[in-house]
Amino acid sequence: MALIWGSSFLFTELSLELTTYFGVAFWRTFLGALAMVALGLFMRLQFPTGKQWLHLWVAGLFMSAIPFALFSFAQQSTTSILAAIIGASMPMFTLLAIMTIYRTERVTVVSTIGLIIGLVGVAITLGVWQGFGENDPLAILALVLAAASYGIGTPYIKKHITPMGLHGVTSAAGQVGMAAITLLPFYLLTGPLFVAAPRWETVGALLALGVLGSGFAYRLYHGVIASAGSTTASLVTFSNPATIWGVLLLGETLHWYEPIGAVVVILGAYLAQRR
Repeated sequence: MALIWGSSFLFTELSLELTTYFGVAFWRTFLGALAMVALGLFMRLQFPTGKQWLHLWVAGLFMSAIPFALFSFAQQSTTSILAAIIGASMPMFTLLAIMTIYRTERVTVVSTIGLIIGLVGVAITLGVWQGFGENDPLAILALVLAAASYGIGTPYIKKHITPMGLHGVTSAAGQVGMAAITLLPFYLLTGPLFVAAPRWETVGALLALGVLGSGFAYRLYHGVIASAGSTTASLVTFSNPATIWGVLLLGETLHWYEPIGAVVVILGAYLAQRR
């Protein structure tokens, strides 16, 4: 799952050469839903019914529609490396949501210190002492909000989706399918459907982003949440290879303070989650 999601930042960068940021978000959810629906029908699995769709829509909103659009928007003007490192702050936002919104864990001194350290790590990653540099402040805000959206959505899945007892394939199909329906009007009304002629690498990237990054990855994610909990599942962001792909395949520059900030973020999340 980490390998797939880490590669999604590379695929997003390439997909933005084909369509708009809303287009990237829509196509990755639509293609992911299509793949999971086809697999679910082949396996003859039970699909969601009735009020289950409402919870899947909320999960799709916070876990797919909002963060996918925000990450795609941000990557128009930032590197995939920066997007991945800021995305690694998701476990902190997950714990914060658990303590404040869902109230399933009590606030401790160690958890609070961990959250503060994690936020300092984000600040180091951004190089706040030099302003935002070449990065658009709106893009930075979008990355932080995307990570926060994942933080809200992950425990929501644990609380409302997991108890449904659905197979991970059909849960993923419902989640990204509802996200695709939500994103469709934004995609259609905000500009051209495609910004350039298709190329093998851009079409391939969008297909991989959808089928793997939004289909199979969420099938795995729902399984991890069910068996290990939302806090453990959120740790997937720590082991993704996006930085390696950014440097080797996209020719992006890794600034000295970005890996240092990433280590501080991981330390903060470790203390916040006491594991």
